[in-house]
Amino acid sequence: MTRPARLAVGVVSAGRVGAVLGAALARAGHVVVAASGVSKSSVRRAEELLPDVPLLPPDEVASLADLVVLAVPDDTLGGLVRGLVATQSLRPGQIVVHTSGAHGVGVLAPAAEIGVLPLALHPAMTFTGRAEDLHRVVACCVGVTAGEGDEAGWSVGEALVVEMGAEPVRVPEAVRPLYHAALTHGANHLATLVTECVDLLRNAGIEPAERVISPLLSAALDNALRHGDRALTGPVARGDVGTVRKHITVLREASADALPAYLALARRAAHRAADAGVLRADAVPEILSVLDEETDR
Repeated sequence: MTRPARLAVGVVSAGRVGAVLGAALARAGHVVVAASGVSKSSVRRAEELLPDVPLLPPDEVASLADLVVLAVPDDTLGGLVRGLVATQSLRPGQIVVHTSGAHGVGVLAPAAEIGVLPLALHPAMTFTGRAEDLHRVVACCVGVTAGEGDEAGWSVGEALVVEMGAEPVRVPEAVRPLYHAALTHGANHLATLVTECVDLLRNAGIEPAERVISPLLSAALDNALRHGDRALTGPVARGDVGTVRKHITVLREASADALPAYLALARRAAHRAADAGVLRADAVPEILSVLDEETDR
Protein backbone atom coordinates (compact mmCIF):
# COMPACT_ATOMS: atom_id res chain seq x y z
CA MET A 1 0.00 0.00 0.00
CA THR A 2 1.42 3.39 -0.98
CA ARG A 3 2.13 5.62 1.99
CA PRO A 4 1.33 9.29 1.37
CA ALA A 5 4.30 11.58 1.89
CA ARG A 6 4.24 14.10 4.70
CA LEU A 7 1.41 16.40 3.66
CA ALA A 8 0.25 19.92 4.45
CA VAL A 9 -3.36 19.45 5.57
CA GLY A 10 -6.17 21.99 5.41
CA VAL A 11 -9.43 21.30 7.24
CA VAL A 12 -12.73 22.81 6.07
CA SER A 13 -14.30 23.01 8.63
CA ALA A 14 -13.38 22.36 12.27
CA GLY A 15 -16.63 20.61 13.14
CA ARG A 16 -16.91 17.38 15.11
CA VAL A 17 -15.52 15.24 12.29
CA GLY A 18 -13.10 17.68 10.68
CA ALA A 19 -11.29 18.65 13.86
CA VAL A 20 -10.88 15.02 14.92
CA LEU A 21 -9.60 13.84 11.53
CA GLY A 22 -7.25 16.80 11.36
CA ALA A 23 -5.84 15.86 14.76
CA ALA A 24 -5.57 12.21 13.71
CA LEU A 25 -3.65 13.17 10.56
CA ALA A 26 -1.35 15.40 12.63
CA ARG A 27 -0.73 12.50 15.00
CA ALA A 28 0.20 10.40 11.95
CA GLY A 29 2.95 12.87 11.03
CA HIS A 30 1.22 15.25 8.64
CA VAL A 31 1.05 18.99 9.31
CA VAL A 32 -2.26 20.81 9.66
CA VAL A 33 -1.46 24.22 8.19
CA ALA A 34 -4.91 25.84 8.41
CA ALA A 35 -8.54 25.23 9.27
CA SER A 36 -11.79 27.09 8.90
CA GLY A 37 -14.40 27.66 11.57
CA VAL A 38 -16.49 30.60 12.68
CA SER A 39 -18.88 29.28 15.31
CA LYS A 40 -17.89 29.29 18.97
CA SER A 41 -17.95 25.50 19.06
CA SER A 42 -15.70 25.24 15.99
CA VAL A 43 -13.22 27.68 17.48
CA ARG A 44 -13.23 25.73 20.76
CA ARG A 45 -12.63 22.43 18.93
CA ALA A 46 -9.79 23.94 16.94
CA GLU A 47 -8.17 25.29 20.10
CA GLU A 48 -8.38 21.87 21.76
CA LEU A 49 -7.64 19.52 18.88
CA LEU A 50 -5.70 21.72 16.44
CA PRO A 51 -3.70 24.05 18.71
CA ASP A 52 -1.76 26.86 17.02
CA VAL A 53 -3.44 26.12 13.67
CA PRO A 54 -4.65 29.39 12.09
CA LEU A 55 -8.37 29.73 11.34
CA LEU A 56 -8.83 31.12 7.83
CA PRO A 57 -11.60 31.35 5.19
CA PRO A 58 -12.20 28.07 3.30
CA ASP A 59 -10.61 29.28 0.06
CA GLU A 60 -7.39 30.24 1.86
CA VAL A 61 -7.32 26.93 3.73
CA ALA A 62 -7.63 25.02 0.46
CA SER A 63 -4.95 27.03 -1.32
CA LEU A 64 -2.39 26.31 1.42
CA ALA A 65 -2.90 22.55 1.55
CA ASP A 66 -1.66 19.45 -0.23
CA LEU A 67 -4.50 17.47 1.37
CA VAL A 68 -7.82 19.31 1.70
CA VAL A 69 -10.34 17.76 4.10
CA LEU A 70 -13.91 18.92 3.44
CA ALA A 71 -15.89 18.10 6.58
CA VAL A 72 -19.10 19.98 5.89
CA PRO A 73 -22.80 18.97 5.86
CA ASP A 74 -23.92 16.75 2.96
CA ASP A 75 -26.15 19.34 1.33
CA THR A 76 -23.48 22.07 1.27
CA LEU A 77 -20.65 19.93 -0.08
CA GLY A 78 -21.41 20.32 -3.80
CA GLY A 79 -21.65 24.09 -3.61
CA LEU A 80 -18.42 24.32 -1.62
CA VAL A 81 -16.53 22.25 -4.19
CA ARG A 82 -17.82 24.36 -7.07
CA GLY A 83 -16.91 27.52 -5.16
CA LEU A 84 -13.35 26.39 -4.45
CA VAL A 85 -12.88 25.52 -8.13
CA ALA A 86 -14.36 28.84 -9.27
CA THR A 87 -12.03 30.82 -6.99
CA GLN A 88 -9.03 28.77 -8.18
CA SER A 89 -8.37 27.69 -4.60
CA LEU A 90 -7.66 24.13 -5.75
CA ARG A 91 -4.83 23.04 -8.03
CA PRO A 92 -3.74 19.93 -9.91
CA GLY A 93 -2.00 17.32 -7.77
CA GLN A 94 -3.86 18.12 -4.57
CA ILE A 95 -5.74 15.43 -2.69
CA VAL A 96 -9.28 16.50 -1.82
CA VAL A 97 -11.10 14.36 0.70
CA HIS A 98 -14.66 14.75 1.90
CA THR A 99 -16.12 13.01 4.94
CA SER A 100 -19.76 12.70 3.87
CA GLY A 101 -21.23 9.23 4.16
CA ALA A 102 -24.01 9.91 1.67
CA HIS A 103 -21.74 11.04 -1.20
CA GLY A 104 -19.08 9.23 -3.17
CA VAL A 105 -16.50 10.98 -5.33
CA GLY A 106 -19.05 12.16 -7.89
CA VAL A 107 -19.67 15.30 -5.86
CA LEU A 108 -15.96 16.13 -6.29
CA ALA A 109 -16.16 15.97 -10.11
CA PRO A 110 -15.52 19.72 -10.65
CA ALA A 111 -12.28 19.38 -8.66
CA ALA A 112 -11.28 16.13 -10.39
CA GLU A 113 -11.66 17.87 -13.77
CA ILE A 114 -8.80 20.25 -12.88
CA GLY A 115 -6.47 17.43 -11.82
CA VAL A 116 -7.28 16.96 -8.15
CA LEU A 117 -7.26 13.42 -6.68
CA PRO A 118 -10.79 12.96 -5.28
CA LEU A 119 -11.45 10.71 -2.27
CA ALA A 120 -14.36 10.05 0.08
CA LEU A 121 -13.38 8.94 3.60
CA HIS A 122 -16.30 8.45 5.95
CA PRO A 123 -15.62 7.28 9.53
CA ALA A 124 -18.26 4.79 10.64
CA MET A 125 -18.27 6.40 14.07
CA THR A 126 -20.06 9.09 16.03
CA PHE A 127 -17.88 11.92 17.33
CA THR A 128 -18.33 14.56 20.01
CA GLY A 129 -15.51 16.78 18.75
CA ARG A 130 -13.41 16.23 21.88
CA ALA A 131 -9.97 14.76 22.48
CA GLU A 132 -11.37 11.34 23.45
CA ASP A 133 -12.56 10.95 19.86
CA LEU A 134 -8.98 10.23 18.82
CA HIS A 135 -9.35 6.89 20.60
CA ARG A 136 -12.58 6.28 18.70
CA VAL A 137 -10.81 6.81 15.39
CA VAL A 138 -8.49 3.93 16.20
CA ALA A 139 -11.46 1.67 16.95
CA CYS A 140 -13.51 2.43 13.84
CA CYS A 141 -13.78 1.51 10.18
CA VAL A 142 -13.65 4.19 7.48
CA GLY A 143 -15.62 3.85 4.25
CA VAL A 144 -13.22 4.61 1.39
CA THR A 145 -14.36 5.55 -2.12
CA ALA A 146 -12.11 6.54 -5.01
CA GLY A 147 -12.69 6.97 -8.71
CA GLU A 148 -13.71 3.91 -10.72
CA GLY A 149 -10.58 2.12 -11.89
CA ASP A 150 -8.32 4.53 -10.00
CA GLU A 151 -6.30 1.95 -8.09
CA ALA A 152 -3.74 4.57 -7.06
CA GLY A 153 -6.54 6.66 -5.56
CA TRP A 154 -7.91 3.68 -3.64
CA SER A 155 -4.42 2.98 -2.30
CA VAL A 156 -3.89 6.58 -1.18
CA GLY A 157 -7.24 6.65 0.58
CA GLU A 158 -6.61 3.36 2.35
CA ALA A 159 -3.12 4.47 3.37
CA LEU A 160 -4.45 7.68 4.92
CA VAL A 161 -6.97 5.67 6.91
CA VAL A 162 -4.33 3.21 8.13
CA GLU A 163 -2.07 6.09 9.13
CA MET A 164 -4.85 7.46 11.33
CA GLY A 165 -5.06 4.07 13.01
CA ALA A 166 -8.45 3.10 11.58
CA GLU A 167 -9.49 0.24 9.30
CA PRO A 168 -10.28 1.03 5.65
CA VAL A 169 -13.31 -0.59 4.01
CA ARG A 170 -13.91 -0.13 0.28
CA VAL A 171 -17.38 1.28 -0.48
CA PRO A 172 -18.12 1.50 -4.24
CA GLU A 173 -19.64 4.74 -5.47
CA ALA A 174 -22.98 3.16 -6.41
CA VAL A 175 -23.69 1.85 -2.91
CA ARG A 176 -22.66 4.90 -0.86
CA PRO A 177 -26.30 6.01 -0.25
CA LEU A 178 -27.34 2.54 0.96
CA TYR A 179 -24.18 2.24 3.05
CA HIS A 180 -24.98 5.56 4.70
CA ALA A 181 -28.65 4.70 5.17
CA ALA A 182 -27.65 1.51 6.99
CA LEU A 183 -25.30 3.34 9.36
CA THR A 184 -27.84 6.09 10.00
CA HIS A 185 -30.64 3.61 10.62
CA GLY A 186 -28.47 1.83 13.17
CA ALA A 187 -26.67 4.62 15.01
CA ASN A 188 -29.12 7.52 14.92
CA HIS A 189 -32.24 5.49 15.48
CA LEU A 190 -30.51 3.50 18.22
CA ALA A 191 -29.78 6.75 20.04
CA THR A 192 -33.42 7.79 19.70
CA LEU A 193 -34.63 4.39 20.91
CA VAL A 194 -32.30 4.35 23.92
CA THR A 195 -33.20 7.85 25.10
CA GLU A 196 -36.89 7.08 24.69
CA CYS A 197 -36.53 3.91 26.79
CA VAL A 198 -34.73 5.92 29.48
CA ASP A 199 -37.59 8.45 29.48
CA LEU A 200 -40.16 5.65 29.89
CA LEU A 201 -38.30 4.26 32.90
CA ARG A 202 -38.07 7.71 34.48
CA ASN A 203 -41.78 8.29 33.87
CA ALA A 204 -42.37 5.07 35.78
CA GLY A 205 -40.31 6.46 38.67
CA ILE A 206 -37.41 4.06 38.15
CA GLU A 207 -33.95 5.49 38.83
CA PRO A 208 -31.15 5.43 37.90
CA ALA A 209 -32.72 4.68 34.54
CA GLU A 210 -29.45 4.61 32.59
CA ARG A 211 -27.89 2.18 35.07
CA VAL A 212 -30.89 -0.13 34.87
CA ILE A 213 -30.92 -0.35 31.10
CA SER A 214 -27.21 -0.13 30.24
CA PRO A 215 -26.17 -3.77 30.91
CA LEU A 216 -29.26 -5.07 29.09
CA LEU A 217 -28.64 -2.94 26.01
CA SER A 218 -24.93 -3.78 25.96
CA ALA A 219 -25.68 -7.49 26.11
CA ALA A 220 -28.40 -7.22 23.46
CA LEU A 221 -26.04 -5.39 21.08
CA ASP A 222 -23.26 -7.89 21.66
CA ASN A 223 -25.60 -10.84 21.13
CA ALA A 224 -27.09 -9.32 17.97
CA LEU A 225 -23.64 -8.75 16.44
CA ARG A 226 -22.55 -12.26 17.36
CA HIS A 227 -25.70 -14.23 16.56
CA GLY A 228 -27.89 -12.05 14.33
CA ASP A 229 -31.63 -12.69 14.48
CA ARG A 230 -31.06 -15.79 16.61
CA ALA A 231 -30.36 -13.36 19.47
CA LEU A 232 -33.93 -12.03 19.46
CA THR A 233 -35.67 -12.45 22.81
CA GLY A 234 -38.73 -10.97 24.52
CA PRO A 235 -42.49 -11.36 24.14
CA VAL A 236 -42.64 -10.92 20.36
CA ALA A 237 -39.99 -13.57 19.74
CA ARG A 238 -41.72 -15.90 22.22
CA GLY A 239 -45.19 -15.30 20.81
CA ASP A 240 -46.51 -13.92 24.13
CA VAL A 241 -49.56 -12.13 22.73
CA GLY A 242 -50.95 -11.20 26.14
CA THR A 243 -47.75 -9.40 27.14
CA VAL A 244 -47.65 -7.52 23.84
CA ARG A 245 -51.25 -6.38 24.44
CA LYS A 246 -50.26 -5.09 27.90
CA HIS A 247 -47.33 -3.19 26.43
CA ILE A 248 -49.58 -1.54 23.88
CA THR A 249 -52.08 -0.55 26.57
CA VAL A 250 -49.56 1.01 28.95
CA LEU A 251 -47.68 2.78 26.16
CA ARG A 252 -50.93 4.25 24.82
CA GLU A 253 -51.60 5.69 28.27
CA ALA A 254 -48.08 6.67 29.33
CA SER A 255 -46.41 7.73 26.07
CA ALA A 256 -48.59 7.72 22.98
CA ASP A 257 -45.74 9.23 20.96
CA ALA A 258 -43.58 6.15 21.63
CA LEU A 259 -46.27 3.68 20.60
CA PRO A 260 -45.91 3.91 16.78
CA ALA A 261 -42.19 3.15 17.02
CA TYR A 262 -42.87 0.21 19.33
CA LEU A 263 -45.42 -1.20 16.89
CA ALA A 264 -43.18 -0.75 13.86
CA LEU A 265 -40.17 -2.35 15.51
CA ALA A 266 -42.25 -5.17 17.01
CA ARG A 267 -43.60 -5.95 13.54
CA ARG A 268 -40.10 -6.08 12.08
CA ALA A 269 -38.94 -8.23 15.01
CA ALA A 270 -41.81 -10.66 14.44
CA HIS A 271 -41.00 -11.10 10.75
CA ARG A 272 -37.27 -11.49 11.36
CA ALA A 273 -37.81 -13.86 14.29
CA ALA A 274 -40.12 -15.97 12.16
CA ASP A 275 -37.64 -16.07 9.27
CA ALA A 276 -34.88 -17.11 11.69
CA GLY A 277 -37.00 -19.85 13.22
CA VAL A 278 -37.07 -18.15 16.64
CA LEU A 279 -40.80 -17.38 16.57
CA ARG A 280 -43.09 -20.34 15.93
CA ALA A 281 -44.82 -20.13 12.58
CA ASP A 282 -48.25 -20.70 14.15
CA ALA A 283 -47.72 -17.71 16.49
CA VAL A 284 -46.91 -15.20 13.75
CA PRO A 285 -50.48 -14.42 12.59
CA GLU A 286 -51.76 -13.63 16.09
CA ILE A 287 -48.80 -11.43 16.98
CA LEU A 288 -49.12 -9.48 13.74
CA SER A 289 -52.88 -9.22 14.19
CA VAL A 290 -52.46 -7.53 17.59
CA LEU A 291 -49.91 -5.10 16.19
CA ASP A 292 -51.97 -4.33 13.08
CA GLU A 293 -55.12 -3.87 15.15
CA GLU A 294 -53.48 -1.09 17.14
CA THR A 295 -51.93 0.48 14.05
CA ASP A 296 -55.34 0.69 12.38
CA ARG A 297 -56.97 2.50 15.32
